[in-house]
Amino acid sequence: MLAIAAQINTSELGTNYFQETHPEHLFAQCSHYCATVTDAAQMPRLLEVAIRHAVSQRGVSVLIVPGDIALKEAPNPKPRLSFPEPTFSVWPSNTDLDRLADLLNSSEKVTILGGAGCADAHAELIALAKKLCAPIVHALRGKEYIEYDNPFDVGMTGLLGSPAGYRAIMACDTLLMVGTDFPYAQFYPEHAKIAQIDIRGEQIGRRCKIDLAVVGDAKTTLEKLLPKIQGGRATKHLTSSLEQHREDREDLDGQAPDHGLPGVIHPQHLTKVINEKASGDAIFTCDVRTPTVWAARYLTMNGRRRLVGSFCHGSMASALPQAIGAQLAYPDRQVIALCGDGGLAMCLGDLLSLRQLELPVKVIVYRNDALAFVEMEMKAAGILDFATDLVNPDFAMIGKASGLLAIKANETFEVEAAIEQALAYKGPAIVEVAVARQELSMPPTITFEQAKGMGIFMLKAVLSGRGNEVIDLAKTNFLH
Repeated sequence: MLAIAAQINTSELGTNYFQETHPEHLFAQCSHYCATVTDAAQMPRLLEVAIRHAVSQRGVSVLIVPGDIALKEAPNPKPRLSFPEPTFSVWPSNTDLDRLADLLNSSEKVTILGGAGCADAHAELIALAKKLCAPIVHALRGKEYIEYDNPFDVGMTGLLGSPAGYRAIMACDTLLMVGTDFPYAQFYPEHAKIAQIDIRGEQIGRRCKIDLAVVGDAKTTLEKLLPKIQGGRATKHLTSSLEQHREDREDLDGQAPDHGLPGVIHPQHLTKVINEKASGDAIFTCDVRTPTVWAARYLTMNGRRRLVGSFCHGSMASALPQAIGAQLAYPDRQVIALCGDGGLAMCLGDLLSLRQLELPVKVIVYRNDALAFVEMEMKAAGILDFATDLVNPDFAMIGKASGLLAIKANETFEVEAAIEQALAYKGPAIVEVAVARQELSMPPTITFEQAKGMGIFMLKAVLSGRGNEVIDLAKTNFLH
């Protein structure tokens, strides 16, 4: 993407003039290229430099143009260079490939951890897992590229992951990381050997100790590695991981009942319904925290669907703006925004944008009147939650006033019809769903500190006269 940022006239810079900022500092940390045009003669050269950075690095470039410069005539408006999107392959030396092959061939229990770098290497990843009898665990950004048509898939690891993904990594004697910079050190094995394949050498070894580093793109590196890998190894590690994954899936489906207590809609059920009713090439966007949890666990990828979120920065209120961009880029595809009530409240004006731009985005609001994930973190730490209540408006009424189809679901039996109606509507729609505030998103493993913290929280809640919260917690999570 190329962004053009306005700046005040150059004659006023440094005087604290009206609306003076420093965009070169503001955008430097969220762009691959950021430069200020100080003379009309620099155009279109800087423009083309910015475009080349954006295209070749598949990221964002920012050009800052002061108002007086923008009004001047460009000296040469003709393009200096045609620059199509580059295609290239990077692979390691034969020596590095041999070392990696020797490590994998000498290992009895290999687990593969893949990320977004595997976007073009699905077939090669599956072929390698077949030879190694290795379960494949994926990071969140790798979900859409790895999960589908994958008989070796055992889900995710990390706080959003499942026991199968966590255990497959902890039980292996060799972990092969492919195209991922998975950041959470506590989810790496302590005693296994770890090899990492990444096209960006500077990313290797940032999270844990690496025994073997290989620089190369996933597709080409795996293509050249495959002939060197020996097959015919024991399947116990893979079989046990797949069985655990099957049990995990049954457990997750059991947490998404199509019935429940009056007034209690489990967000798992809502997300499962969205997954079932959405089109085969839908683009999903999700706000951070609990919508991301449910998207990771209940949305099924098939090689055509996309899952977009603020998975690196964890910025609140990203789902609706991302959905607008996705719908503009792909007007013929179904775009669904999974919004938290806290996130949507931060960008209510974008509901007007949907109507203004006539974008048929479907906005699903997970309304629990709280910063629910923050509350859960506090509970796990033994802290009585504080300042997490949200005084929400009626989102459906705001959507209706903005010209959207507006639907509410307050009971479980209303969810399916509400989602079907919204997805069938030709224009923008908002579905406000009252989901359970006390729903817990359990991590793949629970530490003693977390269990102790939850116990302390419940004791404090009772002693503080908030015992009803403990009862609601039990009803929501353990009685259904």
